[in-house]
Amino acid sequence: MAHSPALESAAGAVAEAAAPAGGPPVIRTQGLTKRFGGGQLAVDGLDLTVPRGSVFGFLGPNGSGKTTTIRMLMGLIAPTSGVATVLGESMPQSVTRVLPRVGALIEGPALYGFLSGRDNLRRFDSADPTCDPRTRDARVDRALERVGLAAAAGKKARAYSLGMKQRLGLAAALLQPRELLVLDEPTNGLDPQGMREIRALVREVAAEGTTVFLSSHLLDEIEQVCTHAAVMSKGRLVVQGTVAELAARAQGRLVVRTPDTTGAVAVLTAHEVTELQVTEGQVLGRPAADADEEWLPRLCAALVAAGVRVRGFGLERGTLEDAFVALTGEGFDVAG
Repeated sequence: MAHSPALESAAGAVAEAAAPAGGPPVIRTQGLTKRFGGGQLAVDGLDLTVPRGSVFGFLGPNGSGKTTTIRMLMGLIAPTSGVATVLGESMPQSVTRVLPRVGALIEGPALYGFLSGRDNLRRFDSADPTCDPRTRDARVDRALERVGLAAAAGKKARAYSLGMKQRLGLAAALLQPRELLVLDEPTNGLDPQGMREIRALVREVAAEGTTVFLSSHLLDEIEQVCTHAAVMSKGRLVVQGTVAELAARAQGRLVVRTPDTTGAVAVLTAHEVTELQVTEGQVLGRPAADADEEWLPRLCAALVAAGVRVRGFGLERGTLEDAFVALTGEGFDVAG
């Protein structure tokens, strides 16, 4: 039986490095709601639980309420109703106790354009009362190295590309070890190589024991780096759970490789396979809704009995994209 490698890469490389450590959740919301002026409902009754030690993907199309939720979690705006706790503390009431324990990159970094990348980080570090000024330069240099900006550290921030600014904002979030790292679209503006590097960095940070809360509209990004995920649509939470659990909600896709595509289509249709797609040497389809464990062997036997030359046969595992479409009836940007 064939399987899609995307989900297995998330469940393997990431789950081992960032298995939830147990204990109370790092983030929990109950009925969290935000309504803006004019009655616009941006977040509607959100009940969210982020396990400690997880790499948690907060997934949804642009405009689904992800950034508004993060701003409420970080105490930047107050909810209209409902409650949010971060690291066991109520927000926004406990913002002064919580934020020193959190690294965050939200809606792009706020940089001083006239300062170099290094001096921006020095200023951010000096604003943190918990930071020892005697070790500031070492912290700054390490953060620049981790995000790949050591060579551009002396360059003015206003001359940085969008991707470089994202990296510098991430470096600011990594100046100190944090219990929680909150990243809002961290690969925005990066080329494919830059995306891979940032994803590797997220795995590294998680392996060090930091819980990572990563907002993204890129399904591929969530599948590659996250252990858990929640799906948002139009301000509401659709579903949450482990990445494997969410993908398992999606029905797999049947793949039959054969030079006899016409004969295969006839047999598959008779066995209630739907959404048939024919390409050169291959037929794809969705299994019957009531398919049991014996359905697949019976179907293979039926193809052979009908004289269809079967060169490949199996189910491809469902993906987060399949699950999202099945749950919401809509799709969105899945580029990675």
